[in-house]
Amino acid sequence: MMSDVRALSDSDNDSFPNSVIPNSPQGGSTSELTSLALYGVIALGIALFIRFFVAAPFVVSGASMDPTFATWDYLIIDRVTYRLDNPARGDVVVFKFPQDTTRSFIKRVIGLPGETVVIENGIVRIESPAHPEGVVLTEPYIAAENMQNSSMRMLLGPDDYFVMGDNRRQSADSRTWGALPRDLIVGRALVRLFPFTEIGALPGDADFEN
Repeated sequence: MMSDVRALSDSDNDSFPNSVIPNSPQGGSTSELTSLALYGVIALGIALFIRFFVAAPFVVSGASMDPTFATWDYLIIDRVTYRLDNPARGDVVVFKFPQDTTRSFIKRVIGLPGETVVIENGIVRIESPAHPEGVVLTEPYIAAENMQNSSMRMLLGPDDYFVMGDNRRQSADSRTWGALPRDLIVGRALVRLFPFTEIGALPGDADFEN
């Protein structure tokens, strides 16, 4: 049986209707390179889609969320949930700083749209149409040494959130720069991957009934 490749004439095709002429080695190499390039573009597209629309990495820097998070904690931020639902009280969120949107901060949601946040000697009370007399928040995530005896009152707009760091003594938050607009919230802390001893889902989240 002949092992070389040759062009078939019309008569050859009539004699061997099921014959297949293999690609030359050069053509095969080009095809493989094209396939690899296509797979690379697809993989890159998927990675970028996940990075900008599904989840994103975030490295904590600073002491504003002590003791819940420390510098170099490595988090994965969920970008999808808040496209379908609104942030809840107690959620740990990453957002663009209202005064400089090139910077990202991490804080905890304390006040929701339409509520009035009242702070008296460091104790937080939430006033709302459902609870006009106010409800005092129990905040077990705050270490005693991180409390601050500040006082203030703020009424939130229909798309505003009040956020604070768990380390009230060392956090620049809604107490200093005001309410956080909804459209600047990037997502919630979904997973902590570092340090390895602290790996877990929804790190730092706190559930409130109200």
